[in-house]
Amino acid sequence: MSVVPYRQDSASKKEQVAKMFNSISPKYDFLNHFLSFGIDILWRKKAIRLLKNDNPRFILDVATGTGDFAIEALALKPEQIIGVDISTGMLEIGRKKMTHKGHHQIQLIEGDSENLPFEENKFDAAIVGFGVRNFENLEKGLKEILRVLKPGGKLVVLEFSKPRAFPFKQLYSFYFTHILPRIGKWFSRDASAYTYLPDSVRAFPDGENFVSILSASGYKNTSCRPLTFGISSLYTATK
Repeated sequence: MSVVPYRQDSASKKEQVAKMFNSISPKYDFLNHFLSFGIDILWRKKAIRLLKNDNPRFILDVATGTGDFAIEALALKPEQIIGVDISTGMLEIGRKKMTHKGHHQIQLIEGDSENLPFEENKFDAAIVGFGVRNFENLEKGLKEILRVLKPGGKLVVLEFSKPRAFPFKQLYSFYFTHILPRIGKWFSRDASAYTYLPDSVRAFPDGENFVSILSASGYKNTSCRPLTFGISSLYTATK
């Protein structure tokens, strides 16, 4: 059974995830940086640097949220970045951000990662920041991204993972399970959202398990690089 934000709700995971992000969207950016002590910003920068030598002209940002990863990708000087997300609340915040900052190369649209509204072989690169664990069907979402990538195009995924080494594993688990949900609930007023976060991370097949899923989904040159003692991981793969 897949992990969902609202356990008593009969809606699909996809519908519940959209509802959850709509609920927390006004506080999402603040909580993201606050709860990670700002390390998430450095992680995104490292992820984007992995595309520097590829010089992608057209980039797809799946599960874009409010567009922070897309903004980071502007460092690559692409012609266009299209961000896709199922949460209208997150997209509304993101569009205001793009207008305010003058990021006209970034277009944010509502869309489903498992049914992307694009033709085959459209994008030079695809990025996903902390979004793949929210896919209702992980393999289907990955194959759909593969479909819209050009031959030789690269996928970069940044996702939470589970630290393995003592004592960081224990400290991280305590923070993630007991501290983070309380702070998240206080600021967002949605207790389920920040209970779902550690639950979804625990359930996600991280590390070499995710690399195997990428390979089984049709990707080549797959790799995994742990970040900050394994709190998150950077995955790369090509079509």
